[in-house]
Amino acid sequence: MRPSTLIDSRQLELIIERLSHQLVENHDDFKDSVLLGIQPRGIYLTNRIQANLEKILGPKCKIQSGKLDITFYRDDFRRRESPLEANTTNLDFIIEDKRVILIDDVLYTGRTIRAAMDAMLAYGRPKDVELLILIDRRFSRQLPIESNYVGMAVDSLASQRVKVQWAESEKEDKVLLYSTEEKNV
Repeated sequence: MRPSTLIDSRQLELIIERLSHQLVENHDDFKDSVLLGIQPRGIYLTNRIQANLEKILGPKCKIQSGKLDITFYRDDFRRRESPLEANTTNLDFIIEDKRVILIDDVLYTGRTIRAAMDAMLAYGRPKDVELLILIDRRFSRQLPIESNYVGMAVDSLASQRVKVQWAESEKEDKVLLYSTEEKNV
């Protein structure tokens, strides 16, 4: 069975535009709000959201944005046969009393978001934390985590996988739904 395309590049642009406008509605000029992309794949969405927000709000608006590595906060990092490769955290500001928007590409079990919240606390205690997700696999949670901003909700089977492809890493923007029995997933 071939993978199904859930979102093509044009639809992705529209979704990012919509999510950006929703953020502006709730965060106004972003003076007390920051974007925090979860490494590795949430940073692509974070960069695009940030660029869109700066286009919407104008050149005088500078939105603080960072990249958060969660490798050693994961509950499974010691359970793998091969060691996990850590990414880098790039956060040149304190999140104390800020409104943090955590950003990732796919919300599945919720365990990545739990790890991100643990990692985030090393940089201060935020006033508020919201979650922005491109794809929400709604019926697969292991933890009670829900997104504030959702690009698309997908009802998928446990035997399926959602893969977000970004032009920055895979040369093309699209979201695919695979069966886990397929090769090259």
